[in-house]
Amino acid sequence: MFQERYQFWLNDPYFDEVTRSEVASLSDLKEIEDRFYTDLEFGTGGLRGILGAGTNRMNIYVIRKATQGLADLILEGGEESKNRGVVIAYDSRCLSDRFAQEAALILAGNGIKAYLFNGLRPTPELSFAVRHLHAQAGIVITASHNPKEYNGYKVYWEDGGQVPPDRADQILHCIKVHEHWNDIHPLPEKEARKRGLLIDLGEEMDSAYLKRVKELALYPDLAQEKGSKLSIVYTPLHGAGNMLVRRILTEMGYSVFTVPEQENPDSEFPTVPYPNPEISSTFDLARKYGKAQDAQLLIATDPDADRLGMVIRTPSGDYQQLTGNQIGILLTYYLITQKRRLGILPKNAVIIKTIASTDLADLMVKDLGVQIENVLTGFKFIAEKEQEMEDLGIGDFQFGFEESYGYLAGHFVRDKDAVIASLLLCEAALYYQETEGRSLLEILEEIYRRYGYFVDDQISMTLHGKEGKEKMKRMMTTLRETTVDSFGGLLIERIDDYELRKGKRIISPQENYLLSLPQSNVIRYSFQGGGFVMARPSGTEPKIKFYFNIRDANPLELQNTLERVKTDLLKLVAD
Repeated sequence: MFQERYQFWLNDPYFDEVTRSEVASLSDLKEIEDRFYTDLEFGTGGLRGILGAGTNRMNIYVIRKATQGLADLILEGGEESKNRGVVIAYDSRCLSDRFAQEAALILAGNGIKAYLFNGLRPTPELSFAVRHLHAQAGIVITASHNPKEYNGYKVYWEDGGQVPPDRADQILHCIKVHEHWNDIHPLPEKEARKRGLLIDLGEEMDSAYLKRVKELALYPDLAQEKGSKLSIVYTPLHGAGNMLVRRILTEMGYSVFTVPEQENPDSEFPTVPYPNPEISSTFDLARKYGKAQDAQLLIATDPDADRLGMVIRTPSGDYQQLTGNQIGILLTYYLITQKRRLGILPKNAVIIKTIASTDLADLMVKDLGVQIENVLTGFKFIAEKEQEMEDLGIGDFQFGFEESYGYLAGHFVRDKDAVIASLLLCEAALYYQETEGRSLLEILEEIYRRYGYFVDDQISMTLHGKEGKEKMKRMMTTLRETTVDSFGGLLIERIDDYELRKGKRIISPQENYLLSLPQSNVIRYSFQGGGFVMARPSGTEPKIKFYFNIRDANPLELQNTLERVKTDLLKLVAD
């Protein structure tokens, strides 16, 4: 089958000369098979893959087909859905602007209005714009924090959140209806503009979005009066965050220095291995400038500015990077305690986090008298839960986070938002520094002393191609079929299999129970006393991830315990 697809892309005049030349240059049969044996998988709300020609790569033809599938679903809603239209944003990656324009013109060719940002913008602003314009859907061209060889395509629905699994399945069905590639054509740009089907977005939307972000500040006067006392080094990592993150912080009163080598958009990301604020080396340049300027905080956003990483200066003058869980804990604690202090914490306040995020949050939030909800991994589930609470009139969302550096506050965005997180983190640091004479690290230590010390880590295995998918499947089968009662000497209390939607408590009193969350290929082992190990294959990347969250009363033993747990798990899944 892949040979037929290969020949079609090689010879059909629908594909441009550059694409056919790339296909013609392929000589390795294994690579040809990998490029054409399947369609790039539409999972967890979109596409993500390596740039290149082929059905299993990211290119304008895959973009066209995916967008036609989305268009078909929108057309089912009739004239109203067509007129509400689709908002499109893109980041600094290779071909992002071209892919965004192709998507817009495919929509226009179906008579669907397309709102296209006039330059790269953060993903959360796209979410805001969908809600602000009451659009039917949204598209973001981004591969988030992946290496430069990747690009991606994420779909949002009318609530501003990424499409949930059932909606994604509907889009996938529409995509699969189009068996042929050469019957999907974009409308010429001039014609699209003439018919009012292609509309530019710019400063007006930026201002509307930032106005709402500023309203989330708890102490705006403090920032105006003393914000310059908090020295901040910021790096957008060659991505979309520079304009809005720097603008919001500066306008609020903070002193911000932007890393010059990483300030401007660059699809090659030449100064980092890959643009992920989770990775320590991403902050190398920021650390250099931080030491030169004696900065208290170093912050970084990924290429589409939905994730935020932070490094804090220690008393010795070195810099310590915080994990996504630690940032989430600090922001959760700050928002709950300070809103209560100001008398603005609702009685039905709710914090939402994912099942991959630290158990420390559950202990802390419940102790602070606030409800906490756990959802599946992926920020769309946090946004979906927020929307559900809003629709039903139960609970008042205050904050959501996931361990992979995603955070959200407020009701006007339905995705993780590094612009919001930047503002709130800087405000928290300034508040504790100026009113209590303490740093965020000291606040974190206080939380650990009160609720227990936790350490978290992750192993991400990249397994390319058909063989990689089969290996991931074998790993998950092994976990499901093997009886385990401990990892690294830590006793397991319960095992939850979200694929089967069943859980079992394996210590006395033993019991089986049903899981209420939607089906997902995830297995989670919860330890007695808190902490967990979790296995989850990615829906958009050739990866399987293992999450570790370990608790110990003795912080000096945490790392040793973590290593023992990791060793036991890897032995179990080894071929």
